[in-house]
Amino acid sequence: MAVERITYQAGSVTANGALVYDPSVSGRRPLLLVSPNWLGMTDESIERAETMAGSKYVAFLADMYGDGKIANGPPEAGPLANGLREDAPERRRRITAALDTLRRESDSRGIGDLTRQAAAGFCFGGGNVLELARSGADVQAVICLHGDLLTSMPARPGDIKAAVCIMHGSNDPVVPKKDRDAVEAELEASGAKWQMLVFGGLLHSFCEPESNVPGIGAYDAGAARQCFAMIDDFATAAFDKKL
Repeated sequence: MAVERITYQAGSVTANGALVYDPSVSGRRPLLLVSPNWLGMTDESIERAETMAGSKYVAFLADMYGDGKIANGPPEAGPLANGLREDAPERRRRITAALDTLRRESDSRGIGDLTRQAAAGFCFGGGNVLELARSGADVQAVICLHGDLLTSMPARPGDIKAAVCIMHGSNDPVVPKKDRDAVEAELEASGAKWQMLVFGGLLHSFCEPESNVPGIGAYDAGAARQCFAMIDDFATAAFDKKL
């Protein structure tokens, strides 16, 4: 897999994301924007983007903090992520800039199909791609995996163009059921096409083996396998207008 580090302007920061694709595949492929968890541009997040891209997608891993920053654990990640959670306009500017970079860089290389675009994010990154959807981004699918669900700028009727899929653990202590109820009400009121799959008994971060925290997040191999398959299935159905 090719992993090209790309510098781009994202809101108030200069970001350093990663364009990920299989150089042995010819022709244009669908675009997949990937937003990592609150630790940022870690080796694990890049490896996950490589797996998600495979031979089917051109992926871009969004740098939400600037300079490709990696947080050294939750004590450092918390303030970085919370600063953007509390500033929805800046959060939207940064994730939108990542999408624009994916479009531009994949098109310039002749490998990106700009008619098929999806975004997926994990935890904090899931909140980022939901903000992308709320902003009215012209993508077909947005997938949020055990992500932030609430926002200070809820979608209004007609705002969301993408089909939205949320995958969440029923016992997630970070983003509890009241948040699921709130985002359901928001999505219903907005008129969006949306789905939610709740995995019984699971905590936070169940798709990421490096994110185990006792009582808070726990990896679940079966659910992770199902979620990664569903990312492709949901995006493909959205591209083909079969949702």
